Amino acid sequence: MNPPAAVFDLEGTLTAGETWKGVARYLRTHGKKAAYDRFFALHLPGALLTKAGLLPRRWYQSRWMRHLAGLLAGMDAGSVAAMAEWVVAEELWPGRKEKTLRRLLAYRDAGYRIVLASGTYQPVLAAFARRLGEGVEALGTPLRFRNGVATGRLAGPINVGRAKAEAVRRLLGGPPAVAAGDTAADLPLLGMAGQALAVDPDPRLAREARRRGWTVL
Repeated sequence: MNPPAAVFDLEGTLTAGETWKGVARYLRTHGKKAAYDRFFALHLPGALLTKAGLLPRRWYQSRWMRHLAGLLAGMDAGSVAAMAEWVVAEELWPGRKEKTLRRLLAYRDAGYRIVLASGTYQPVLAAFARRLGEGVEALGTPLRFRNGVATGRLAGPINVGRAKAEAVRRLLGGPPAVAAGDTAADLPLLGMAGQALAVDPDPRLAREARRRGWTVL
């Protein structure tokens, strides 16, 4: 019999850090400052419109991550892995949420299958998963490589919303026993889980958690 699975989102759930910020800092301090600054200037107007509520937040965040991957073009797999470790060490791990991590580790110790599911780039999510110990799986947004070199494109959809929920279902062969997330984008995942955990939820998720009687951390 397969063990029950507990699925955790990353940003906002397990860490207050943000992948895009870590990648930006890495690029700016590892020889790609000019390229990143051009990228930032080009995308800043859209970011400001999003902040003002004139563009859908999730849509623009996904667009930003898709375009940011373009700055990784030409990096070999080893360099991407090194960047991922740096982003975790400098941005995501320092912002880790100890209370949620303790909950995750308690499920692992109880024999649950642990999966991290996030829109974060797969190499970064895998690097974070390794910090949690052996057996923690990572289901992120895949980067496309050709002959071991990053093309600057994604190898699949951004792993958020319904795409994340369906990816989890395919991986597990069914819904998880437990799922944790922090925003309304996680509703498709939380809604199919046996037990849902809303971690520092945004207003829409908080309302839905109260309505459905979900646990709020």
